[in-house]
Amino acid sequence: MDATMATVDLGALGFDSGAHLLVKHALNGVAVGDSVSVRGTAPGWQAQLAAWCRAQGHAMEAPAGAEAPVQVRRGSAQAGRWRDALPTGHSDPAAKGAIAASAHPRWGLAARGAMVEAGAPEIHFRLSERDALWNESAGSLYRQAIAAQWSVEDIDWDNAPVLPDEIEDAVVQVMTFMVENENAALVIPARFLGQLHPHYRELQAALAIQIADEARHIDAFTRRIRRHGREPALSTAGGQESLKTLLDETDYSVASFLLSVLGEGTFVSLLKFIQAEAPDPLTRQIARYAAIDEARHVALGMSHLLYRLEREPDFRHRLARAVEERHEALRHTGGLNEEVFDSLVVMAAGAITPEAIAEGSRKVQVLVKDMADSRYAKLARLGFEPERAHYLSSLHTRNFM
Repeated sequence: MDATMATVDLGALGFDSGAHLLVKHALNGVAVGDSVSVRGTAPGWQAQLAAWCRAQGHAMEAPAGAEAPVQVRRGSAQAGRWRDALPTGHSDPAAKGAIAASAHPRWGLAARGAMVEAGAPEIHFRLSERDALWNESAGSLYRQAIAAQWSVEDIDWDNAPVLPDEIEDAVVQVMTFMVENENAALVIPARFLGQLHPHYRELQAALAIQIADEARHIDAFTRRIRRHGREPALSTAGGQESLKTLLDETDYSVASFLLSVLGEGTFVSLLKFIQAEAPDPLTRQIARYAAIDEARHVALGMSHLLYRLEREPDFRHRLARAVEERHEALRHTGGLNEEVFDSLVVMAAGAITPEAIAEGSRKVQVLVKDMADSRYAKLARLGFEPERAHYLSSLHTRNFM
């Protein structure tokens, strides 16, 4: 036996207990065609080694004697197995070439950066083209979201004084409206998440935490509705139809624009209004927590659109057309339902008196202007000319989302 040959002493370890790992480790340290020496004392270890070598494509020379060392010559089968393996980028998104322009179906569910064995099945994901979905801020926004997570148990549910019936009715109607819209804000990213190639894992994680945010908002708003024994109030056909136009959008970028940028961007203004004007500390606290999350959702949508528009400036025409088409589709609807608008006024008024209602109405009109100004600012940041930005902002659904 070559004195320089590596020796593996298995001792009493059998192949049913992991002896093959020691042999495999030793063979990985030599070139194809070179040998290692193996010895052991477990009953039947040579026969077990022989069976393992046949399965792995290695050659074995066994002298007579159960305790005599055995030479195992490394075969080429394992090296050949990975010869045509597919690289999948790099786990670090900042590394050169880490994020592929197109994710190969054969990468399937592999971790980005892994080598995928030839013969792996093709798994097709509809969203697999980087420029149509990528977001350079997704990773950092996901980490921010993790750090900022809150629980409904963090809310002071005892800080909820009993309000006059007409004021509580208004709060319940507004919360009912919020739940309905948050249902849409959950379902839409959930649908795209299931279509997204896992290669783009930073966006996958950001969408997943966004969905979790919306589920928590729905829970919090519903608990506020029920805090004093109420049930959800009214849901209108027009409101549902407005949200359905969002659910019907199949393009990820357009949906992000309509939902995250314009819709949730408008809702950030609404949540800040509730935080400032709600008649009880509990409702104000819920709105404050939710507004922080929604601002992050807006940032995710904006970051993606800025990325895409930098590479495809003409896509602005598609975004503008989406706003116009949605406006036309909803032209026959009545806009924000009377119950929600009136409830916002009453909630801000805090009382049913001429003076209070006048003040509540004034505050809601300021809210509507703030919403329009916020939409305009986002449209301008996306590169729309001022006149065009004002026009598109004015076409946004009167149902806010």
